[in-house]
Amino acid sequence: MWRDLPLFPPQASTFAVREDALFFYLVAVTVVFVALIFGLILYFAIRYRRRTPEQRARHVPEPMGLEIAWSVIPFGFMVVMFVWGAWLFFYAYNPPAGGIEIAVVAKQWMWKVQHPEGRREINQLHIPVGVPVKLTMTSEDVIHSFFVPAFRIKRDVLPGRYTSIWFDATQIGSYHLFCAQYCGTQHAGMTGEVVVMSQPDYERWLQGGGADTTAPAAAGEALFRGLGCASCHAADRPGQAPSLAGVFGRPVQLSGGKTVTADEAYVRESILTPQAKLVAGYGPIMPTFKGLLTEEQLLDLIAYIKSLQPPAGPQAKP
Repeated sequence: MWRDLPLFPPQASTFAVREDALFFYLVAVTVVFVALIFGLILYFAIRYRRRTPEQRARHVPEPMGLEIAWSVIPFGFMVVMFVWGAWLFFYAYNPPAGGIEIAVVAKQWMWKVQHPEGRREINQLHIPVGVPVKLTMTSEDVIHSFFVPAFRIKRDVLPGRYTSIWFDATQIGSYHLFCAQYCGTQHAGMTGEVVVMSQPDYERWLQGGGADTTAPAAAGEALFRGLGCASCHAADRPGQAPSLAGVFGRPVQLSGGKTVTADEAYVRESILTPQAKLVAGYGPIMPTFKGLLTEEQLLDLIAYIKSLQPPAGPQAKP
């Protein structure tokens, strides 16, 4: 059976080819320098060994060209590693626009997934081939780690925080999903699969979720109104709290003079700890919802706030 196991997982994403190229470059440089150094040590040990007890070593002046060469050449290899690795780092942390955003909640010992259309999954993730996918992830209990070897992606999933990762699958098929961070007694069983489908098959799969499937933005809107948030965060009139229309992804002026970007982390903190960052011009009147909302409900509220369009017309604020 071991003969059927591949040495490396398949290259099933745009990350895989790039990261494997850097990995093989690092391996090649390491092998070459280890062989060179070991070979020189062995050669010098034999060539310049003491042959008689009376033999004494003579002074050999250091050739400046050789000194410069063995400093500059390894430095050049290191620069290539740094530039190449930095380029991959920025590539991995800057998802392209126009992709699919999917919410993932980790829990001992399962992966809970929700698509923007409302389809939900456990320990499975269906995605279309050739379309960038961004995952916004959080944990309900302990630290987990989202790891898909065929995509060459791994990112820690932390309680109380949002982490994100993106990828672009290039091959249709089913690929292993693991938790790469020890998270408890059943850590080894926290596995799943990522199913890459053609675009038509993915569209048909989305439509097969049943009539009870509710999109996260719609569920967040119902929750927003049910909690009474709309009475203060009015979009069409001045209220006791700032309007949330078009606020996501834009800078927010705080009462202390600082400015923050309204991303997922800021919205989450504003819901659970509203007094942490007060918006300029508004008082500390919002109650905390800590302990009252689940991670899925927080993600629904964030999806709803993302969907709010900025006000149009001359009264729109920059």
